Amino acid sequence: GRGFAYQPHPRVQIHPGQEEITMSTIAVLGTLDSKGTEHAFLAKQIQLRGHEVLLIDVGTGGEPQVQPGVNRYEVAESAGVDLQPILDRRDRGECVAAMVASAPKLLAQLVEEQRIDGVISLGGGGGTAIATAAMRVLAIGFPKVMVSTLASGNTVHYVGTRDIVMIPSIVDVSGLNSVSRTIFSRAAGAITGMVDSKVDLNDARPIIAASMFGNTTNLVSMAREQLEAAGYEVLVFHATGTGGRTMEALIESGMVAGVLDVTTTEWADELVGGVLAAGPDRLDAMTRAMVPAVIAPGCLDMVNFGERETVPEKFESRAIYQHNPQVTLVRTSGEECDELGRILARKANANGAPTAILIPTRGISAISAPGEVFHDSGADGRLFKAISEEAEVEVQELKTEINSEEFANACVSKLLELIEEYGSHSSA
Repeated sequence: GRGFAYQPHPRVQIHPGQEEITMSTIAVLGTLDSKGTEHAFLAKQIQLRGHEVLLIDVGTGGEPQVQPGVNRYEVAESAGVDLQPILDRRDRGECVAAMVASAPKLLAQLVEEQRIDGVISLGGGGGTAIATAAMRVLAIGFPKVMVSTLASGNTVHYVGTRDIVMIPSIVDVSGLNSVSRTIFSRAAGAITGMVDSKVDLNDARPIIAASMFGNTTNLVSMAREQLEAAGYEVLVFHATGTGGRTMEALIESGMVAGVLDVTTTEWADELVGGVLAAGPDRLDAMTRAMVPAVIAPGCLDMVNFGERETVPEKFESRAIYQHNPQVTLVRTSGEECDELGRILARKANANGAPTAILIPTRGISAISAPGEVFHDSGADGRLFKAISEEAEVEVQELKTEINSEEFANACVSKLLELIEEYGSHSSA
């Protein structure tokens, strides 16, 4: 088979007698059959700034315009894909799909082997899809730049939950001209600057990931103060769909010591059809990363919609609360709470690290306490019952509201206990 002829990073001496230093290598990934000249120009700009380049071809049309360091067959082989039969069928969609599946495997391998220190690409529709798919598997903080014809529109499908820098190409990535040379040169400066910018994390504190909504702000604020006093750094994510997905990505990256997932409301939107769903994988990252977690059914009393007129007619018989002119909340039903309770419990059960569910029985949001617009003891009772019946992890019910100091203290105390328990078990 075709193997990778990788060489160790070159070493250079700045001045005679100085210790040798390792130069950084930047992957320049692109469709070198159609945009080889442009990527070669980009690579040259990077080399002029003192960095090595690894050219990677993910093109599937004609022959590459420049010689790659990793050819298209090697890219496909990294994912166990035999590219030639796919090329023979001449189905562009199938070819792009093959590279979308293969390029992430290759980049992950290169990073794991410490062969590259950053990645950059130029692309139109197909090139952007391939390159950003590869970039999305790389850790937060790893330098990644995408110069794209699509960068001025909705980039959520390309960026996902990663820190990909998208630079509008202004003109099409088709030839070199005064505009494209300017943009590509600046992009080279961006990626080399990112690679050169070292981050000192020697004094970094262990990280706690926490979920929050407007209706759980007081809880998380109190918990954060206590956790920071205990020596942790607390990263708070707004449970708006994107926030939940980003938190999941951070947890799965292995950077997190504990999870305070007290605002699991995105599951209500996922189940009922609201606008702030985070997908069916929400609450799975703690299991994949084996991270201790405290979970609460925060804001599972509400489903989010946009302006008041966007609420589907089938919900008109329910309690409805207009949070602001752009956000309208619909109360979850008893049947939905049954299912939400089971989902929460099953997600918690799956985690191999110590996990507990804490339930504030007098209100799971600021507007579900007695006397508030979303108070529904019947629906909440079904939620709590379903959790208790389905859960195999510890469940604590506290006769308090979610934003009370009592509940914040209980969440912090339990999470610190679980982290210590897991640390003791791991080192045993």
